Amino acid sequence: MENDAMEKEQDTAPEDAPGKTFRPRRRLVVGSLVGCLALGGGVLMWLPGGGSGQRAPAPAAGAQAATAVRAGVPAALSDLAVLIDERESRVREHPRDARSWAVLAAAYVEQGRRTAEVAVQYPKAEQALRTSLKVRPRNNADALDGLAALANARRDFRAALSWGEAARKLAPKRWTTYPQLIDAYTGLGDYKKARRSLDRLLALRSGPAVRARAAGVYWERGWREDAQAALADAAAGASSPAEQAAWLERAGQLAWERGDREDALRHFQEAVRLDPDQRAAQAGQGRALAALGRTSEALSAYRAALARQPLPSYALELGELYESLGLTQAAHVQYDLLRTRVRQEAAGGVDGELLLGRFEADHGDPVSAVRRLRAEWRRQPGIAVADALGWALHRAGDDKAALGFALIATDRVHGGAVHSAPYLHHLGMIERKLGKDGPARRHLREALQINPYFSPLLGPVAREALAQLGEVPERPLPE
Repeated sequence: MENDAMEKEQDTAPEDAPGKTFRPRRRLVVGSLVGCLALGGGVLMWLPGGGSGQRAPAPAAGAQAATAVRAGVPAALSDLAVLIDERESRVREHPRDARSWAVLAAAYVEQGRRTAEVAVQYPKAEQALRTSLKVRPRNNADALDGLAALANARRDFRAALSWGEAARKLAPKRWTTYPQLIDAYTGLGDYKKARRSLDRLLALRSGPAVRARAAGVYWERGWREDAQAALADAAAGASSPAEQAAWLERAGQLAWERGDREDALRHFQEAVRLDPDQRAAQAGQGRALAALGRTSEALSAYRAALARQPLPSYALELGELYESLGLTQAAHVQYDLLRTRVRQEAAGGVDGELLLGRFEADHGDPVSAVRRLRAEWRRQPGIAVADALGWALHRAGDDKAALGFALIATDRVHGGAVHSAPYLHHLGMIERKLGKDGPARRHLREALQINPYFSPLLGPVAREALAQLGEVPERPLPE
């Protein structure tokens, strides 16, 4: 029976029964979520059995983490460590237990993601998944799902699609396959198939993890209110503090992308309160605090995130913050860390070309950035790559070619419906260089309306460029 254990272990409330399609509830807004979650310093919990006040006994740490990783839900780092110890012992005693090998691999992937130790954990996950397939070469959807998830984590979307489709053909009603297909299709720029995969997922399953997944697709389609409502529902229905913190962190990202610094900060702070290991939320705090002018606190938040999860993207953000403050030497320390971490992640099979291309375009060699990103576009033509390649071409002086890619990244026909301040800033600056003052003025103004704080370095550049373009010149009416 497909997803049999997860059907029993998770989301058993009537409103989350399989087959019921989730519809975003617009009445619940993200901005008020944090206040609803906390009461007197505690978290509101739904108690089964009406008003008896009796809590069901909490599952053991390893069992809770196993349920989470099999469903693609964030788990606490301490619970993951327990799960890994348990499953490593299990496969030593029962080396032909294919499911335990697959669960162990999922735990390795999640631990690698949460700690940035991907050079160690991702190869271990791949070995465990290959072993699972070796001991059960047929009807092993657990291992196929795991290989798809690992490939997505490595940004190898073609491999993720191949494994995900193999899992779907083997078990079409296995709901955990569809999130992997959504990520793979999105990374490859096939947004229609990503949306169809979401529709299939919603027809099979509801629950917090599905709602959070839907929120990402809604945001990419430009459905901002639906995305916010879906994440609010996901956080309210989370089954653990680590899961709730993860959905709050994503809600904070959405608040940040729409330029609401205070709301973003509230979500990030609540996420860290619930799960002190939520490093993405700590980096988000740095982003929001910098925009609020609380620079010392912002630097501390970034350093805390990097100390325990040294992701190259955090190093880039912190380096640009230092550079905006005139601290060039400190910025270059972070840029060197970025290069080092990308090399280390490559040893774990992670494709860092998109991030390196973005970095080189603004802080290194734009020609090298173009070369990297053209190759990435041929492999994985997603919206993020189109935007980065367009900007790299602009920085390298080829604005005519740059305009085509910038338009792809912002054109609804090609899937670029997301309201992204950086993307519109890039488009406006390219148009300005080409002498298209009207469109440039419109797109730069729109970028700053969406999020005037989108970058400590490029935000001021956008404002200066818009000021130089001036207001729309008055023209006499035709006779």
